[in-house]
Amino acid sequence: MQVEAGEVMFEIFSQTDNKKFYASPNSTILEAITKANIDHIHVCGGNARCTTCRVYIMDGLINCLPRNEKEKQLAEKLGFPKDIRLSCQTKISGNITIRRPVVDELDIEIVLKQFGDAPGTKLGQEKDLAILFTDIENYTEFAEALPPYDVVHVLNRYYQTMNEIIVQHKGVISDVAGDGILALFGALEDSKNPVLGAINAVHAMNTSLTQFNGYLNRMYDRSFGIRAGINFGKVIVGNFDTGMMRKISAIGDAVNSASRIETANKDFGTKLLISQSAYEEVKGSVETKKMHRTTLKGKSGEYVLYEVEI
Repeated sequence: MQVEAGEVMFEIFSQTDNKKFYASPNSTILEAITKANIDHIHVCGGNARCTTCRVYIMDGLINCLPRNEKEKQLAEKLGFPKDIRLSCQTKISGNITIRRPVVDELDIEIVLKQFGDAPGTKLGQEKDLAILFTDIENYTEFAEALPPYDVVHVLNRYYQTMNEIIVQHKGVISDVAGDGILALFGALEDSKNPVLGAINAVHAMNTSLTQFNGYLNRMYDRSFGIRAGINFGKVIVGNFDTGMMRKISAIGDAVNSASRIETANKDFGTKLLISQSAYEEVKGSVETKKMHRTTLKGKSGEYVLYEVEI
């Protein structure tokens, strides 16, 4: 702390600028930043009408006073975690360390897009999700045997059919690649048991596949099978926007593990494998066939996977 003219001052250290400056108990973080001659963006003029002045509280969150009504409304709208604060509204009662995420025009453009009301426009936040990966058995042979336009047509029909099922079970397709689908459960809608929702979705997808295969047999004398892997864990989930593409996405090791679990079906000749963490969420509600101990590509150690009948 530093005393100036009889007033207690609290130290703020900005990791972004590698600079220390000070704030009085009556001044906001933004006022202290401005006084320190740091060019900190605040598009709305510091009136809690945008998020461009936000800062991450890296240390000393306990020294930030509770959100006022203005900040609370915006924080709830954009899904702020506790450690993201509006510098224009936040006052402090002790020393803090901050990081400024918005520093240029591209940052502003990205942040302003987060004001939309569509699902997934909130800031990325940590959540416990069920992550489902699926792929199509023998897809390579199918794709090589048909003209590309036919493959695209079949995949579009497949994606549309499976998307409806995933949505019905409170999931959302995050990404598709070739024959693969990545779906998240618990990302957009609250669910008592997102893992159970994901398992039920896989069951429904396989039921729907019977009718889908009838179409494939008539058209191409072929049929599909689905392999699936489910994991449960913490990820950062939110809207990721590239300008040309906007999607709900999840980032974290739990996503990578889910992909490896789905791939492990090839080793065991199974259709649906779930992780230990996913199993703990549905134990007693879902019957499993066998337990498999295995390594996962790119992961260290041994993993326990449970086979679920579909």
